[in-house]
Amino acid sequence: MPHITLDYSANLEPDIDIAGLCNHLRQAAISTGALPMAGIRVRAFAATHVSIADGDPKHGYIDISVRLRAGRDLATRQAATKTIFDAARDFLAPVMQRRSLALSFEMRDIDPAVSPKCGTIRDHLTKDAPND
Repeated sequence: MPHITLDYSANLEPDIDIAGLCNHLRQAAISTGALPMAGIRVRAFAATHVSIADGDPKHGYIDISVRLRAGRDLATRQAATKTIFDAARDFLAPVMQRRSLALSFEMRDIDPAVSPKCGTIRDHLTKDAPND
């Protein structure tokens, strides 16, 4: 873990490289030092039907959700939140200057007692694998 999920309005796709944003957030998460690289997953889902603010279809949104196993103290989570949110805001700054866009972020813990995990990604990582 963590799992980073982007829920966004599909009307943003002509203006934002969503795959690039996902990769940018993955790199930011790694850079925190608090989130294990092998556990990071970033995915994005477009909402094709939205109604925002006054209903004008020009408005768009990106909601970033980070779920991670419990156990990190508040200061660590706050620092990681700041790093990842700032990376998103920096990536999106040019678009936010041109169009209506709401950006939100939430980090929440997952109780490991009721969230079993297994996988082999760590077995297949190369020691010199690039982070980008």
